[in-house]
Amino acid sequence: MNLFRNNGRMAGLFYLIFILTTVSASIVRSRLIVSGDAAATANNIMGSELFFRMGFVTELVSAVFFLLAAWALFVLLKPVNQNLALLFLLLNLGGVAVECINALNLFAALQFLSGANYLNVFQTGQLQAMAMSSLNSYTSGFIIAQIFFSAWLLPLGYLVYKSRFLPKFLGILLILDFFGNLSWFLQFFLLPGYGILAYPGNVIGFIAEISITLWLLIMGVKQQK
Repeated sequence: MNLFRNNGRMAGLFYLIFILTTVSASIVRSRLIVSGDAAATANNIMGSELFFRMGFVTELVSAVFFLLAAWALFVLLKPVNQNLALLFLLLNLGGVAVECINALNLFAALQFLSGANYLNVFQTGQLQAMAMSSLNSYTSGFIIAQIFFSAWLLPLGYLVYKSRFLPKFLGILLILDFFGNLSWFLQFFLLPGYGILAYPGNVIGFIAEISITLWLLIMGVKQQK
């Protein structure tokens, strides 16, 4: 059915927009935030305030499209198992909610550096330190969201594997991505000095999410029987 195939391509399109906006927001942060240097970070942000604000908005847009991608996948996969499809949709929604609330830490950093009159009781160095603390809190909140974004991959991967209209290898990659994201979460909070441990999981995640995005967008899905 053409509608069924179009649902697959719509899911792929939403996922692609999510990936592109996520990468764009990440690039903004990487260019402005200097790890461990509050003064340099503050100067970068205030020197490119519009750029920083664009990164903030892009972060929220990426979250919306991630939820839309999850919804489109729910519509696509609920004939396989509606309960599991609803489960991964709710898990994705939980992660998106955490991500959006956590994004306020980015905006808080900007407020600390805004020069508003009510901030005159603090010295410049203190304001820069508080802004940096907000940015660090954003990073921690982003990793917290990964517990939801890990969990949603398990039922999603299982349904992709069990479906007869998507290739099984995509389901296997998504299940592996679950373990990769989970290892990133555990490494960040339990072994913060060993970031290298998260690299294999990040590579698997990149391969899995790019693979399902391109497959849905280009190949679509097999006709439903």
